[in-house]
Amino acid sequence: MDIRNCSRCGRIYVYDGFNICIKCRQEDEEDFQKVKKYLAEHPGANIMEVAEGTGVDSKKIINFLKEGRLEIADDSNIILTCERCGKSIRTGRFCNQCVLDLEKELKGAVRDSGLKQQNYKAKERIRIIDRRNRDK
Repeated sequence: MDIRNCSRCGRIYVYDGFNICIKCRQEDEEDFQKVKKYLAEHPGANIMEVAEGTGVDSKKIINFLKEGRLEIADDSNIILTCERCGKSIRTGRFCNQCVLDLEKELKGAVRDSGLKQQNYKAKERIRIIDRRNRDK
Protein backbone atom coordinates (compact mmCIF):
# COMPACT_ATOMS: atom_id res chain seq x y z
CA MET A 1 0.00 0.00 0.00
CA ASP A 2 1.43 3.37 -1.09
CA ILE A 3 0.65 6.21 1.34
CA ARG A 4 1.21 9.81 0.21
CA ASN A 5 0.35 13.38 1.09
CA CYS A 6 -2.10 15.26 -1.13
CA SER A 7 -0.16 17.81 -3.18
CA ARG A 8 -2.98 20.31 -2.71
CA CYS A 9 -4.20 20.04 0.89
CA GLY A 10 -1.47 17.94 2.50
CA ARG A 11 -3.81 15.19 3.80
CA ILE A 12 -2.54 11.63 3.92
CA TYR A 13 -4.24 9.27 1.46
CA VAL A 14 -3.73 5.91 -0.21
CA TYR A 15 -2.13 6.65 -3.59
CA ASP A 16 -4.35 5.54 -6.47
CA GLY A 17 -2.62 7.13 -9.46
CA PHE A 18 -3.66 10.71 -8.64
CA ASN A 19 -1.50 13.32 -6.91
CA ILE A 20 -4.47 14.66 -4.96
CA CYS A 21 -6.74 13.01 -2.42
CA ILE A 22 -10.32 11.93 -3.02
CA LYS A 23 -11.74 14.97 -1.20
CA CYS A 24 -9.80 17.39 -3.44
CA ARG A 25 -10.92 15.44 -6.53
CA GLN A 26 -14.52 15.72 -5.36
CA GLU A 27 -14.06 19.48 -4.93
CA ASP A 28 -12.64 19.65 -8.47
CA GLU A 29 -15.64 17.74 -9.79
CA GLU A 30 -18.04 20.10 -8.01
CA ASP A 31 -16.19 23.08 -9.52
CA PHE A 32 -16.33 21.47 -12.96
CA GLN A 33 -20.09 20.98 -12.63
CA LYS A 34 -20.47 24.67 -11.69
CA VAL A 35 -18.47 25.68 -14.78
CA LYS A 36 -20.43 23.29 -16.99
CA LYS A 37 -23.75 24.65 -15.73
CA TYR A 38 -22.60 28.26 -16.17
CA LEU A 39 -21.48 27.60 -19.75
CA ALA A 40 -24.80 25.94 -20.55
CA GLU A 41 -26.57 29.09 -19.37
CA HIS A 42 -24.01 31.51 -20.87
CA PRO A 43 -22.60 29.97 -24.08
CA GLY A 44 -19.52 31.72 -25.42
CA ALA A 45 -18.47 33.21 -22.07
CA ASN A 46 -14.73 33.81 -21.65
CA ILE A 47 -12.61 32.46 -18.80
CA MET A 48 -12.82 35.61 -16.69
CA GLU A 49 -16.62 35.71 -16.99
CA VAL A 50 -16.87 32.05 -16.02
CA ALA A 51 -14.49 32.54 -13.08
CA GLU A 52 -16.47 35.53 -11.79
CA GLY A 53 -19.84 33.85 -12.36
CA THR A 54 -18.93 30.58 -10.66
CA GLY A 55 -16.29 31.53 -8.11
CA VAL A 56 -13.97 28.92 -9.64
CA ASP A 57 -10.35 30.06 -10.02
CA SER A 58 -9.33 30.81 -13.62
CA LYS A 59 -6.26 28.53 -13.25
CA LYS A 60 -8.57 25.63 -12.44
CA ILE A 61 -10.69 26.43 -15.52
CA ILE A 62 -7.52 26.40 -17.66
CA ASN A 63 -6.65 23.00 -16.14
CA PHE A 64 -10.10 21.74 -17.19
CA LEU A 65 -9.24 22.89 -20.73
CA LYS A 66 -5.86 21.12 -20.61
CA GLU A 67 -7.50 17.94 -19.32
CA GLY A 68 -9.81 18.00 -22.34
CA ARG A 69 -12.95 18.44 -20.23
CA LEU A 70 -13.71 21.84 -21.77
CA GLU A 71 -13.12 23.29 -25.21
CA ILE A 72 -12.55 26.85 -26.42
CA ALA A 73 -15.33 27.81 -28.81
CA ASP A 74 -13.31 29.67 -31.45
CA ASP A 75 -10.16 28.61 -33.31
CA SER A 76 -8.20 31.80 -32.64
CA ASN A 77 -7.23 31.75 -28.99
CA ILE A 78 -4.16 32.78 -27.04
CA ILE A 79 -4.85 30.77 -23.92
CA LEU A 80 -4.01 27.24 -25.02
CA THR A 81 -1.05 26.31 -27.17
CA CYS A 82 0.45 22.93 -28.01
CA GLU A 83 3.12 22.12 -25.42
CA ARG A 84 5.30 20.63 -28.14
CA CYS A 85 5.08 22.94 -31.18
CA GLY A 86 3.31 26.04 -29.83
CA LYS A 87 0.36 25.91 -32.26
CA SER A 88 -2.94 27.33 -30.97
CA ILE A 89 -5.30 24.55 -29.82
CA ARG A 90 -8.86 24.43 -28.47
CA THR A 91 -8.51 21.71 -25.83
CA GLY A 92 -5.93 19.35 -24.32
CA ARG A 93 -2.17 19.75 -24.22
CA PHE A 94 -1.06 18.85 -27.75
CA CYS A 95 -2.27 19.54 -31.29
CA ASN A 96 -3.49 16.60 -33.40
CA GLN A 97 -0.25 16.41 -35.43
CA CYS A 98 1.94 16.31 -32.32
CA VAL A 99 -0.30 13.60 -30.80
CA LEU A 100 0.27 11.47 -33.91
CA ASP A 101 4.03 12.15 -33.83
CA LEU A 102 4.26 11.28 -30.13
CA GLU A 103 2.34 8.04 -30.69
CA LYS A 104 4.77 7.05 -33.47
CA GLU A 105 7.78 7.86 -31.27
CA LEU A 106 6.35 5.90 -28.36
CA LYS A 107 5.56 2.86 -30.50
CA GLY A 108 9.07 3.01 -31.98
CA ALA A 109 10.64 3.22 -28.53
CA VAL A 110 8.61 0.26 -27.28
CA ARG A 111 9.55 -1.75 -30.36
CA ASP A 112 13.26 -0.87 -30.00
CA SER A 113 13.17 -1.69 -26.30
CA GLY A 114 11.74 -5.12 -27.10
CA LEU A 115 14.55 -5.80 -29.60
CA LYS A 116 17.25 -4.72 -27.14
CA GLN A 117 15.75 -6.94 -24.46
CA GLN A 118 15.72 -9.94 -26.84
CA ASN A 119 19.38 -9.31 -27.76
CA TYR A 120 20.28 -9.04 -24.08
CA LYS A 121 18.57 -12.35 -23.34
CA ALA A 122 20.38 -14.02 -26.23
CA LYS A 123 23.76 -12.77 -24.94
CA GLU A 124 22.85 -13.86 -21.43
CA ARG A 125 22.07 -17.40 -22.60
CA ILE A 126 25.38 -17.63 -24.44
CA ARG A 127 27.31 -16.54 -21.37
CA ILE A 128 25.55 -19.11 -19.21
CA ILE A 129 26.30 -21.92 -21.69
CA ASP A 130 29.94 -20.80 -21.85
CA ARG A 131 30.22 -20.94 -18.05
CA ARG A 132 28.84 -24.46 -17.95
CA ASN A 133 31.22 -25.64 -20.67
CA ARG A 134 34.22 -24.18 -18.82
CA ASP A 135 33.30 -25.99 -15.60
CA LYS A 136 33.30 -29.43 -17.25
